[in-house]
Amino acid sequence: MTPVMANILNVVCILVFVVFGAAMLTWVERRILGIWQDRLGPNRVGPGGTLQIVADMIKLLMKEDWVPAFSDKFVFVIAPTIAMFVVVAAFAVIPIAPGIGVVDLNVGLLFFLAMTSLGVYAVMFGAYASDNKYALIGGIRAAAQMVSYEVFMGLSLMGVVMLAGTFDLRQVVLSQQDGWYIFPQFIGAFIFLIAGIAESHRTPFDLPEAEHELTAGFHTEYSGMKFAMFFIGEYVSVLMTSAMITVLFLGGWLGPDFAPPLFWFLLKTIILVFFMILVRGSLPRPRYDQLMSFGWKCMLPLSLVNLVVTGALVLL
Repeated sequence: MTPVMANILNVVCILVFVVFGAAMLTWVERRILGIWQDRLGPNRVGPGGTLQIVADMIKLLMKEDWVPAFSDKFVFVIAPTIAMFVVVAAFAVIPIAPGIGVVDLNVGLLFFLAMTSLGVYAVMFGAYASDNKYALIGGIRAAAQMVSYEVFMGLSLMGVVMLAGTFDLRQVVLSQQDGWYIFPQFIGAFIFLIAGIAESHRTPFDLPEAEHELTAGFHTEYSGMKFAMFFIGEYVSVLMTSAMITVLFLGGWLGPDFAPPLFWFLLKTIILVFFMILVRGSLPRPRYDQLMSFGWKCMLPLSLVNLVVTGALVLL
């Protein structure tokens, strides 16, 4: 196989894994929450409810692909495409294992932050183009939330950059051969995890689409495959956040030699995904003002303290 064909196969396999992994996660989450909350969860379609994903896909494909007459049609259609594209594009710089990854950039971490920042445009475009008051309120909430928590997300990673001396994510993994960064950068990992959950609009930070207030928030007017792109995009974001924590703080694919590197990367990522599902099933949703106050009054000072202390220790 030529190097070009090998690279194309690598990209296709990663893309298929990300999209189908996110689709599978919709069933996994409901099943795990059912077990934890002492109820059945999906169990009617297929063994253990495993074909529920296929049933949901058929339902979404058969729904009318409705575009409201009062909407800005072009912006309305392009918004979910942007939402899906930016989270999938962020996976391009994540090194999964030796020889497995789309591209190695010397500014890979900056590319990741840039892609996550662009996600706010999809939300705002969808909210504005819908011409719906609930959608617009949800879009404004999402923009404020994503911009705010993006600040702390970036600051929480600067400690890792100082310790590794590079923005190249593959080199960050290799620099953890003597010890994972989760130990010296525990505060940074905690802040990044909270910011990642908020960026993904996951419970308890799903205020932009809180059904008890805004019906569905910024995607109130969406249906069919356009809604599915927003929906799956959130699950891809969960996988992306878990994979980035694995790369930055848990040594990526590094682990004992009795198992291949890919196994260790997937194991760490899956454990983090399960933890994020557990957070959804156990924590209550705060008020929006509490969410923003927590970000600016707790997360920002904590991330600045972590940055200053890490910088001082590196200099010493």
